[in-house]
Amino acid sequence: MKHERVPVLVVGGGYAGLSAAALLAWREVPVMLVERHASTSIQPKAFGLGPRAVELLRPIPGIEQELSAIWAGIGENMRIAIAKDLADPEPHMIISDEVSEMAFLADVTPAAYVGAPQAEIERVLRGKAEELGADLRFSTELVSLEQDGDGVTARLRTPEGESVVRADYVVAADGYRSPLRRSLGVLTSGKGELGRTCSIMFDADLSGLVREREVTLWYLRNDVFTGVILTGTGVGAHVLGVNLAEGESEAAFTPERCVELVRVAARRPDLDVRVLDTTTFAMAHVLADSYRAGRVFFAGDAAHTMPPTGGQGGSTAIQDGCDIAWRLWLVLTGQAGPEFLDTYDAERRPIGTLTADAQLANLGVRMPPAARVGYPEPIEDPLGALIGQRYHSTAILDEPADDGSIMEDPRVPNGRPGSRAPHVVLDWEGQRISTADLFGTGFVLLADPQGGQAWTEAGRLVKERLGVQLTRLVVDEELKDVNGCWRERYGVGGGGAVLVRPDGYVAWRSPGPELDPAGTLERVLRQLLNRPDPT
Repeated sequence: MKHERVPVLVVGGGYAGLSAAALLAWREVPVMLVERHASTSIQPKAFGLGPRAVELLRPIPGIEQELSAIWAGIGENMRIAIAKDLADPEPHMIISDEVSEMAFLADVTPAAYVGAPQAEIERVLRGKAEELGADLRFSTELVSLEQDGDGVTARLRTPEGESVVRADYVVAADGYRSPLRRSLGVLTSGKGELGRTCSIMFDADLSGLVREREVTLWYLRNDVFTGVILTGTGVGAHVLGVNLAEGESEAAFTPERCVELVRVAARRPDLDVRVLDTTTFAMAHVLADSYRAGRVFFAGDAAHTMPPTGGQGGSTAIQDGCDIAWRLWLVLTGQAGPEFLDTYDAERRPIGTLTADAQLANLGVRMPPAARVGYPEPIEDPLGALIGQRYHSTAILDEPADDGSIMEDPRVPNGRPGSRAPHVVLDWEGQRISTADLFGTGFVLLADPQGGQAWTEAGRLVKERLGVQLTRLVVDEELKDVNGCWRERYGVGGGGAVLVRPDGYVAWRSPGPELDPAGTLERVLRQLLNRPDPT
């Protein structure tokens, strides 16, 4: 039997697994991904990526351009409506590009929303991961997994036979039912399964209906069924999701019935329909009670399954994958101690719960009052929640007056530790960039010019002592603050500095000058990275 060795084994080839593999490979960490299906999904599944997910993917060369190209091909009009069918003369518009509630994002982030189906985004992620050297193995099933103090032993099965892989760590991105989560005894909470949906992928000419109003996602309610339809811009593949009635079997969705359901959705009895694929999935609200079980880390649906109402399930999964990747990189390269990995659960689990509860609340709003009893209340600022999430863990040095919040208004950034580093437009040798463009490869120390030389020298000394990847930059010297808002947005005065993590979150800041910048910075990094002082 073949035996192999790899630092990280990723189980699952969806959003979370592919993003983890791509970001690990980009950081030159050998990674193997196994997926039991023969390829990435052909079903569109989730639609769209929020700007925070795009920010985390941006360091991968060319990926933002490829994702944007897909979005441009679909049409940059993200509209959502509730209607009886596509021919409903008076649909209720939920989101319209004519009155965009997301206009503020242009001042908050350089990353744009990407309106593309999951199948297309997965295709891009797979291509980038393979291009960067990740070992992706489809038609490969995890049979068993055993842990010990030094690593994980996984038995894999392919059509050709079985093999054994030894890994330091495992990313479990194996979906809603997560066999790994169950086998490792990780408990869950939440409202559980809320219903099942048959997803019908079909080819039909809807151009007379779709182009006219450019609605991308329709919630359909009529006498025949309730569900959703995700359309392109006319001729081509579309998806109709039909909610199964109580006690209804998946076998009821024969090809003939699927055709009839599409015709009802379009209100065109003679519509020429070709069914391409059908699959059934559960709509659920399930939260893992821990994102870590020894050397195994849960991501995506294995960590948090949420209703699709709100469209953040896919983005949250990608954020999980990107997040665990940089933490594993720090530990595997010796920049952080092994206990640093506990910060993944501490930071991501509250955000996963927040997002899943928000989507559950959105579902409740669209249900009769009697059916939504026990559902959470909607978030007051859902768009702010897209990019105003905060973290608290030992990898963040909270300031004494911190209120412990896990969400803030990104429209009024303040740069406090635990917050996403604010977007500031900079001029770097004649090129306009964002502060967000500086993050991803390692830690970044941004210093005010009044103390720039002291902080730059301190960063050099600490980088050498600890072997930590640390970039030192002085704002308004090599980087020009175009709009003069750096100090205000980052909450620093003359001589201050801010330490930003690879994920673009502020880990610590010094509002003003320090008597011993090198000593302070070393102490801070040792604490953040779980690197005790050997003396």
